[in-house]
Amino acid sequence: MAQVEGPRFSSYRSAPNLLTLLRICLMPFLVAAILEHRYGLGFALFIVAGLTDALDGTLARLLHQRTMLGQYLDPVADKLLLSTLFLVLTHQSLIPATVTVLVFGRDLGILLVAALLYAAAGRREFAPSLYGKANTTAQVAAVAAVLLHQLIAAPWVVGFRLFALDATMALTVLSGLHYAWTTARRLGGAQAANGHGR
Repeated sequence: MAQVEGPRFSSYRSAPNLLTLLRICLMPFLVAAILEHRYGLGFALFIVAGLTDALDGTLARLLHQRTMLGQYLDPVADKLLLSTLFLVLTHQSLIPATVTVLVFGRDLGILLVAALLYAAAGRREFAPSLYGKANTTAQVAAVAAVLLHQLIAAPWVVGFRLFALDATMALTVLSGLHYAWTTARRLGGAQAANGHGR
């Protein structure tokens, strides 16, 4: 007699979520490659991780396999990968500590504000803003440029690396301020709604 798979178990086996899990599994090998100064391998693994990120969303739409697990797992995988790489590349003196401190400071601030927003308004969904998406893109470009610079010292690579790091710092501050502003508006709206409901 065949057993019926629960929705939670089957969501793990959906193609998009398997790609997201693959991205997480690639992370230790990517970190090890960088720590061992095997930057060619590290760059290749980072490209593969980026492809899985692009494909999981596309497959979720095409195959109609969007799941609640995937909605939470995908951004967590992205943040885990990027945050770890920023730490490792800073440890290797390839990314300035200022950039990494800004990135982690913003993420920590967002986590704290999200917890406050959930406690005050009961919100669990925090849709990424355009600035947040741009910041993630800049971080991806920065990591790729830093790794590529270890393989190619061409002037355009040097320029691209500097531009990506500067863009990361600027968008980190901008997206953090925008998130704080939108959160303040949500909290104000929630308090007003609670006041009218009394």
